[in-house]
Amino acid sequence: MAEPRGESPSVTPELAAAAAVRPVGEVESAWTTDPGVLRRARALALNGWSFYLAGRAGVLGDDVHPETLAAALGTVAPDALRTGWDAARPVGPSTVAAARLAECARWGTTTLAEVSDNRLADLLTRVVGGADAVAMPVFAATRAMVSATIDAAPTADSAQVALLVHALAEHRAGAMLLACRALGLRPVEVLIAGPEGEQEAITCGWSPPFPPRISVLRRYTLATALADRITGCAYAVLDAGERVELVDRLTTVAAAVANCSTAG
Repeated sequence: MAEPRGESPSVTPELAAAAAVRPVGEVESAWTTDPGVLRRARALALNGWSFYLAGRAGVLGDDVHPETLAAALGTVAPDALRTGWDAARPVGPSTVAAARLAECARWGTTTLAEVSDNRLADLLTRVVGGADAVAMPVFAATRAMVSATIDAAPTADSAQVALLVHALAEHRAGAMLLACRALGLRPVEVLIAGPEGEQEAITCGWSPPFPPRISVLRRYTLATALADRITGCAYAVLDAGERVELVDRLTTVAAAVANCSTAG
């Protein structure tokens, strides 16, 4: 992003939120698919799907009804959700969620050390703390557990950055769900219109035939703009220069993660 001159349109909270989507998504994808992180699933005697599902939804507690979980996550097919949730019950979904966040922190410590510092952690803390969690239960619970994880013991800046980026990813997911539903997109249509399309729909437990992507893409594009507005409110806690700085730093973090993946 260009250096700001006051509150120029290029650094409004809404556009800063939009610019952060790609680097936040790339960092989130990197740690959630990291082989070291997924080894924790095997240590808990869980498959990757149960670890992912309970890792995200377990922040809501152990006794949440599957229908409530389906409403909170929004895009997971009910049968796939129930299967993954039931498989995690012997361990405890909240235990799985805590273990997954611990892996996120460990990954951040080993992967982000050279591109993280107290300044980046502070900027992220302010944005995550300032985010409105209304109608976003998974984000609200994730933020609370991330905060508790950071407060429980001395945590490296790089671990905090990884955890806070994850919280931002959940905030964006919640905003996209709200926006897509407001524009009349059904859960499976949200996935079909998204970057991974049919593959993501299958991963989340939906079965073909799927609607043509072109039929839902326009509403999805409008939903993306609405989600930018929703998430942009969180970036209003920063001034224009800080918003530029945060996006630039997140872009640097994402590039470093990509380089690590290529080198690996």
